[in-house]
Amino acid sequence: MTADRGPRRSRAAAVALPVLAAGLTAGTLLGVNALRPPRPADAAATPTGTAPVIRTNLASTVQLAGSLGYAGSYSVVNQSAGTAYAALPAVGTIIRRGQGAYEVDGAPVTLFYGARPEWRALSEGVAPGPDIAQLDRNLIALGYGTYLSVSDYFTASTAYAVELWQQATGLSATGTVPLGQIAFAPGPLRITSVIPGLGSPPQPGSAVLTATSPVPVVTAQLPVTQEYLVRAGNQVTVTLPDGVTTTPGVVTAVSSVAIAAPGGQQDGSTQGPPGGGPGGGQYTVAMTVRLVHPAAAGNLDQAPVSVNIVTAQAREVLAVPVSALVALAGGGYAVEVTRGSGSHVTRQLVPVRTGLFSDTLVQVSGAAITAGLEVEVPSS
Repeated sequence: MTADRGPRRSRAAAVALPVLAAGLTAGTLLGVNALRPPRPADAAATPTGTAPVIRTNLASTVQLAGSLGYAGSYSVVNQSAGTAYAALPAVGTIIRRGQGAYEVDGAPVTLFYGARPEWRALSEGVAPGPDIAQLDRNLIALGYGTYLSVSDYFTASTAYAVELWQQATGLSATGTVPLGQIAFAPGPLRITSVIPGLGSPPQPGSAVLTATSPVPVVTAQLPVTQEYLVRAGNQVTVTLPDGVTTTPGVVTAVSSVAIAAPGGQQDGSTQGPPGGGPGGGQYTVAMTVRLVHPAAAGNLDQAPVSVNIVTAQAREVLAVPVSALVALAGGGYAVEVTRGSGSHVTRQLVPVRTGLFSDTLVQVSGAAITAGLEVEVPSS
């Protein structure tokens, strides 16, 4: 942006009007002072400068407050009898398939993946069931199922695979799985709390650990009036707690259940006070976002973030600062094009059509508007 020769009087070709930028889209907040109504000829001069007409990509966004946490909520229930818990994980530890979750009397309780909890000892001769198939899948995944195929039956091949696994992990190689030797969870666990103390007596059937998955996710409350903007699979941008760093995300779920924000109406209406928003009394639905680059979350948990949803885009368009717009007496807008320098500066008021408003820029078009032209803007 280059400054011209300083204060000057505004042109008399336009009349000062209150301005409402009808082209604004959701998420772009511009007051009437953001546009530049022309001053009467006898008004005090205003310092001005110039800015170029540029060709660029524009986007209008809605910004939501969110919280960075971790997906899932799980409880690990102990089924092993014994004298004492000999080892317990620290909060924040990530436990994966085949690793010991904790120890009872010095023997590890190993994490396997599966939706069904352990509820019985497994050996040849037990009734068939999906828990056996679940065991088979884990043994194969860990590399002990060369001769094993997944089934609901505890076969001799299952027993052999169990024996190989037990030998490799220092357990008694019996080929059977006693109740409590394995703990099943849907996937890797990130420990959030440890319930018993080290050395305390194990209680079969009692929770020993609580956990989440290690997958960072963002949750945000989306006003129902803006629910149409978002679908599962949509890309968004997440601004991390420092307020500067951004990282891409993908919407994984939008709840179908609306809840009332604080101060919300209780008559089933989805409308709140004018303006709505957090605390504005309107109804919201929960939106979940997965980070494309999980490492961007670091070790943050329950940290405040912002979710930016693109509501409109315009590519390779001409744009000027919003403050360059001048409201015309007959309606519409113009920009003042300046040419030359020094004492040879000429100025021309050129009508424009406005398009997308995005932050400080606005899309403009017109027969006389080309990239590189200099337009007048307030100098501050």
